[in-house]
Order: sequence, then C-alpha cells, then structure tokens
Amino acid sequence: MKLRQLFDQASGTYSYLLADAGEAVLIDPVFEQHARDAALVRELGLTLVATLDTHCHADHVTGAWLMQSAFGSRIGLSPVYGATHVDLPLAHGDAVRFGGAALHVRATPGHTEGCLSFVTDDQSCVFTGDALLVRGAGRTDFQQGDACRLFRSIREQLFTLPDACVVYPGHDYEGRTSSSIGEEREHNPRIGGGAREEDFVGYMRNLNLPHPRQLAVALPANLRAGEPEGGHAPAPPEWGPVVVTYAGVPQIGPDWLASHLDEVHVLDVRSVEEFVAGHLHRAILVPLDDLRARISEVPTDKPVIVVCQTGKRSALAATILRKAGVTRVANLAGGMLQWRELGLSGEG
Repeated sequence: MKLRQLFDQASGTYSYLLADAGEAVLIDPVFEQHARDAALVRELGLTLVATLDTHCHADHVTGAWLMQSAFGSRIGLSPVYGATHVDLPLAHGDAVRFGGAALHVRATPGHTEGCLSFVTDDQSCVFTGDALLVRGAGRTDFQQGDACRLFRSIREQLFTLPDACVVYPGHDYEGRTSSSIGEEREHNPRIGGGAREEDFVGYMRNLNLPHPRQLAVALPANLRAGEPEGGHAPAPPEWGPVVVTYAGVPQIGPDWLASHLDEVHVLDVRSVEEFVAGHLHRAILVPLDDLRARISEVPTDKPVIVVCQTGKRSALAATILRKAGVTRVANLAGGMLQWRELGLSGEG
C-alpha cells in the first residue's frame, strides 16, 4: 500500500493519500490544496475511490467536493453532521475498500460529536484526525465537544491498538509528523502515563484556546462538503488548458501550443548554441542563467510559454516567472524533444 502524507501550512492540516492496486482514498483533503493533490493522483495513475473526512473541520475547508467534481470520488463523513453531498455515510465498524486494502472505521467522538478514526487492515497505521494528536488531543470546547467522551474514545478505540501502530494525526503545529500508540499511551501529557479521566478533563477544560481563524467560513462550507457558494469550482485559466503538476509547475501540452503559436509569447531558456540549432517560430531567447536579471525583457501582453530541450530547465523558468508576478505562464511539457517526436511544425 502506498502512503503519502501531505501538509497545508496555513491550517497545519495533514492530508493522507493511500493507494493499493491502482485505487486510492484521500483523508482530510484541503480545499486550497486541490490542485496539488489532484496532480499527485493523476501522476501516480490512480483511481480516486473516495475522500474521507475524519470530522467536520473548523479550521479549514475540505476539498472533498472538488475531488468529487474532478474524479467522481465518493464523499465519506459521519452522518451526524447532516452535511450535503455526502454519499458515503460512515459509522463505527464500516470498512472503506480500495484495491485490495481497506480502512476500518472507529467512532472516536469528543473533539466533535462525529469524529472518526481510520485503521488499516493489519492495524499498522491509524489516522486519528483531531481525536488523538502527537502529544496532544483535539480541543473539546465547541462543536458538541465533550472531554469525557474523548477520554473514553482514545482509551477504548485508539489505545487498544498495538503499541507499534503508527499514529497519523490530522494536525500538528510543531513539525511532528507521526507517533505511535505505544508512545502516546506512555508520553502523551494529556492522556498518557496512567492519566485518569478527571486529569484529562481538567486539562482540556483549561486550555483557553482562541477559536480557529477560519471558523465562520469553514463550518458552513464543510456542511456542504466543501462546495463553493454558487456550486462552481474555481475557474481554470481562460487562456489555455494549464495543468499544475505535483511539483507545482504550470504546464501545457505541445499539441495546444502548436495550434496557438500566434496567441502566445514563446520564451526559450536554452543556451545560444541550442537555440541556433533549432527553435520555435518567433521564440524569444533568454537563457536560464540570465533570466532573473532579464525578467523585464519578457513581454507579458500575451501568455508566456517557456521552452527548453526536455522541459526541465523551462519548468524552473516558469516557476521563476510566477514568483516574479507573471500570472499567465506555463512550461511546455516535454520541451523541444517531445515537440519533435510528435512531428509538430512551427520551427523557424
């Protein structure tokens, strides 16, 4: 089984892509990270079966609806929340299957009423959402939170897993990526080391945390499974079919460029010698070594397509241009090598 841990810096949220035999599930996707996560699904050649939210989040908007729009994946969440678009209601004891693997659902309420944790078949991994964090536990002071229930959830549903079971939390703000059940049972300052229920409850009732910054936006949106108001996904670039890779590079295909050469500026970032040996019609030459110092020479009245021999140097050049404020820019996927392999015309 493949496992990829993904991170959203703004909310401190971890998302998890799990795949087996070509099928995948995505746990706790983040709306703003849709392009990144969708690119990873495509690049790995996966069929996204479902997105699973551990709970109705208060600190970020889920990307579940966007993933469903892009891949047709089902949306899994506890029915306790009454959220719309949920076509995979999840309850304790359910199993979500993908490829030859499965995630087993354990109800772990307390942070919110409908919190769920997901355990792999062999109990080697558990995805705990905000119920159990690395050396912490999810707050219990709003959204039907209940410290007593959370204490019992962790003790009865999570601490009963094997010591070696890896804990993958929904959040962390200190750079901690994972833990284990054995570690948390022994060292978690809120509930580990033989803490009693009254200890945990007293700790949680006195955290005195501010409400999440995105609370007013996140909760209503998550009750729509992340569907934007108006029901429309963010519009792609109007000027062309740009695809952002998992590496964050905006790319466009050579077939499209061959049909739209007169509508864009082609920026060639190879060496002078490579350029002289053959280049696209009306291409502008600014070698990558000089690009940062010569960005002002790049015209932006039309979209800019960046070209090199294989698409590697031009990928960096496209990133440099985006960081410099050039918004309509894309790398030519495969570069001149793929252009010539496809037998496309337009060199001059």
